[in-house]
Amino acid sequence: MTELGHVVFYVRDLEKSVHFYEKAVGLVVKGRIFNDQAVILTGGRSHHELLLIEVGEATGPLKGRRIGLYHVGWKIGEDLETLRKKREQLISLGYPPEAMSDHGVSQSLYPFRIRMAMRWNSS
Repeated sequence: MTELGHVVFYVRDLEKSVHFYEKAVGLVVKGRIFNDQAVILTGGRSHHELLLIEVGEATGPLKGRRIGLYHVGWKIGEDLETLRKKREQLISLGYPPEAMSDHGVSQSLYPFRIRMAMRWNSS
């Protein structure tokens, strides 16, 4: 079964954003990564439902990393074999993954230049 796994936002002020998601939304900080430039938060359903990545202040039009939505992660199954089958299906449909990643707690496929991760949690 497919379900929404996580959402990733680029933010200007990481600590202010963390405060909002902890106090107003009720999420809990699970950890910090990327040399303290990112925070993983959870509501308790999975390893993380939200990842905030600080990009700071930028002058002029932003290029590359932008404030706001970075990607959405879809959980597509309960085991690694399901992810392998999804990869085969994507290839057969003409959407070969442009990248694959092992995040330690999950493995992900990144199909057709969209900010979407199709993943399986190993924890």
